[in-house]
Amino acid sequence: MVQSVSLREGVATIVADASGLGRSAAAQLQRELEEAVGAVESVSEVRVALMADKVARKIITVGSGKGGVGKSTLTANLAVALAKMGMKVGVVDADIYGPSQATLLDGADTKLRAEGQTLIPHDSDYGVKFVSMGQLVEPGKAIAWRGPMVGSALGQLMEADWGETELLLVDLPPGTGDVQLTMMQKFKPTGALVVSTPQDLALIDAARAIDLFQQAKIPMVGIVENMAGYLCPHCGEVSEPFGQGGAEAAAGELGVPFIGRVPLAMEIRTASDGGKPPAAGDSEFGKPFTGIAAQLQAWLEQAG
Repeated sequence: MVQSVSLREGVATIVADASGLGRSAAAQLQRELEEAVGAVESVSEVRVALMADKVARKIITVGSGKGGVGKSTLTANLAVALAKMGMKVGVVDADIYGPSQATLLDGADTKLRAEGQTLIPHDSDYGVKFVSMGQLVEPGKAIAWRGPMVGSALGQLMEADWGETELLLVDLPPGTGDVQLTMMQKFKPTGALVVSTPQDLALIDAARAIDLFQQAKIPMVGIVENMAGYLCPHCGEVSEPFGQGGAEAAAGELGVPFIGRVPLAMEIRTASDGGKPPAAGDSEFGKPFTGIAAQLQAWLEQAG
């Protein structure tokens, strides 16, 4: 990592390559160099210059017009599927009032560390880093914050020490409120993905979420239809408790790509609640997430 060393009148100047290191690892490298070189008898002062290539990090927001459509489950599984494809992925749980990524990514018992004012994301067992308000407040405790406090919390989560992470998936709260506006204005997402169930009420709200992103000139990755058919584990018949194909039809009407559907399955629900995202395994229940992740990856490559 050391690129050059010079010594003049007792002052040692070291240039080191810190590319790929997070802030805490870079600070540790600087301390080690200062201690090692400072121990040399002829050195009275050590100056360390750390050089690093800036990571061109992309941001994809995952939103919905209303709650209860499986947005967080989709976000976690997309992140895991993309990590399996070789991407360096992080998840920001921006649903300040109802954080769930710590549960979905099996980090419910973890607490976030900080280096100064900078949060250190938790490394999940699935190759995905994440930060969540669920790791900063006591379980079951209500978060009763007004807009400015929510915006400040979002900033701290987004500006955590992401290191080499090349893609952040942001799990937005439902609706079109303060968090969405702050995200679009301050962090300029690369693209947005909207989740909806097939039912008419959810689609009406999804259209509002899409309209907000379009007004802000955030490119639309597409719509995902969740809970799209229930396969009975006893009789093998498929029923459609939320309707059929509604999100795909709405995508066509709104001129937005339709990028996949995820079935309503007990296995997805139980695995997710247990912190074991189906996308991490090879079961049939992980395949829909893998397919959507592949489309997102292709979209990112095309977007440059």
